[in-house]
Amino acid sequence: MFKKVGVDAIITSSLSEISSATKLLLPGVGSFDYGISSLRKAPFFEMMEKEVLENKKPILGICLGMQLLTKSSEEGKEKGLGWINAETVKFNLSDSKLSIPHMGWNEVIPKQTNDLFQNLLDNRFYFVHSYHVKCEDELIVSAISNYGREFTCGVKQGNIMGVQFHPEKSHKFGKQLLLNFSNITC
Repeated sequence: MFKKVGVDAIITSSLSEISSATKLLLPGVGSFDYGISSLRKAPFFEMMEKEVLENKKPILGICLGMQLLTKSSEEGKEKGLGWINAETVKFNLSDSKLSIPHMGWNEVIPKQTNDLFQNLLDNRFYFVHSYHVKCEDELIVSAISNYGREFTCGVKQGNIMGVQFHPEKSHKFGKQLLLNFSNITC
């Protein structure tokens, strides 16, 4: 998707490439425990953490990548990164006829000034998830959506950003969001 918007992007585990990158992307699909333990075992983990926490390099977590930014998840037993003051919780839709996982297009409502959501003609994005982020500090909630009830679908705390939806599956809306991320400076 980055290539489609004219942005150079690489998939890498190289320490030198991570160090020289201007931004980092933390995508994710799958389970919380597997994702976080794989990330912590990766040879680039300490460097990535230093780049984000000390050098303030912008990072965008997508779907599971956003959930890994939290302190914990109801999906597993492992601790999350704890880079944002939040936990990941399962949808509680027992009083609803809606099914889990939440799959499909939904409107996203930005809640704070956030460069990620600039220049969007419509805020519709594609979701596939059974868990969502519950923030202890409402000031870091950058976007919400509704699936049976309102839930956080975007966070921003300084250089650390996350979205629950999949920009790469969200056509022109996702292209604009990823282009916006590529233009962010911290």
